[in-house]
Amino acid sequence: MNLKNNILAIDVGSGTQDILVWRSGQRIENCPKLILPSPTTIIARQVREATKRGHHLFLSGHTMGGGPSTKAVREHIATGLKVFALEQPALTFHDRIDKVVAMGIEIVVQKPSVEPLTQLEMGDLNLPSIQAALQLFQEPMPGMVAVAVQDHGFSPDMSNRVFRFEQWKKLLESGENLTSLIYETPPDYLTRMKAVSDTNPGTLLMDTGASAIVGALEDVWISEKSREGVTLLNIGNEHILAALVKNEKVWAVYEHHTSLMTPEKLVLHLERLRHEDLPNQEILDEMGHGCHVIPGTARESAFSPVGITGPNREKFASLGGHMAAPFGDMMLTGCFGLVKAVQGKMDH
Repeated sequence: MNLKNNILAIDVGSGTQDILVWRSGQRIENCPKLILPSPTTIIARQVREATKRGHHLFLSGHTMGGGPSTKAVREHIATGLKVFALEQPALTFHDRIDKVVAMGIEIVVQKPSVEPLTQLEMGDLNLPSIQAALQLFQEPMPGMVAVAVQDHGFSPDMSNRVFRFEQWKKLLESGENLTSLIYETPPDYLTRMKAVSDTNPGTLLMDTGASAIVGALEDVWISEKSREGVTLLNIGNEHILAALVKNEKVWAVYEHHTSLMTPEKLVLHLERLRHEDLPNQEILDEMGHGCHVIPGTARESAFSPVGITGPNREKFASLGGHMAAPFGDMMLTGCFGLVKAVQGKMDH
C-alpha cells in the first residue's frame, strides 16, 4: 500500500490525544478515529496512583508535554515522597536542570535502588498501545506516522513563550505556507518533537497550532471565507491560538492561555490584532505567548468572518463565529491538518 495513502495522524494536546487512521480509499467519515486521554494526563494519573500507594518515583523515557504531569509531580514531592529522573524526561518540567532540581527532583543516571519505587516511562508517543487497540478491531497499523505536539522550543536562557513566538515570527516573515512547518527531521531546539522522533524514527512532526489552522481550513465555510480573509480561532484546553488567514497565507498569529481569557477580552484583542494595534509585549506581560502581525495586514482584508474550533469553543460561542467541523468532526481538526500537510510534503 502506498504510504501516502495510509497515515496514522496523532494530535497530542494537554487534555486529549486525537487519533485518525487515514486511508485514501476510504471515506474519511468511515476512517477509524480515537479520542483518548493525553499522554501527560495518563502520566499524571499514574503519578497520583504512586502517591496514594506511598511509592517513590523513577522517571525514564523522553521529554514530553508537561501541564497535568508537572502538577502531579509537584504534589507528589509535597507529600515528602522522592522523585528521581533521567535527564531527558526531567527536561519535561523545565529547560534548565537547575530549575528541575529546585522543584525537588533528583537527577540520576540509572534506576535508583530505593523501595518502594514506581518507574514511569515518559513520552508523547506510545505506538504499541495504539497498535494494540487497532489490532483488537482488525485494523492494520498505517505505515506512516504523523504527530502534532506543541513545542515551545529549548530556551534555557529566555522565556519559552518569547522563544516560541520568535518561531511564529520567522514563519510569517518568510511568507511560507503553514504546511511547510511539517518536519521529517525537526531542528535541535524543538526538543519535544525530537523526543518523538527518537521514539519512532521517521515520524513526521508538526506544531499543534499549525496543524489546527491547516485542518480548520478544510472546513467548507472557512475555506470559502478565507478567499476574502478569515480569523481562525483554536480554543484548546490550555491555549488559544488565533490566525488571520487569506488564501492559505497567514498574516497574523496570536497565542494566549485559555484560563486567562474571557470572550469580551478576546474580542478586543482580535479587533486590535486586525488593525495592527496589539503589541507583542502587552500579551507577554499578561502571561500570554505573544502576537505578530505582518505590516500591511489591515489593508489586505478586514478578516471579519470568524471560524472557531477546539474543545473549549462553546465557552466563546458569544463571539458569534462559525463553529468549524471539518469533515463533520471538530475534535480531529489537527489530524486533518496533519494529513493535509503530509500530502503537501509528498507532492513536492
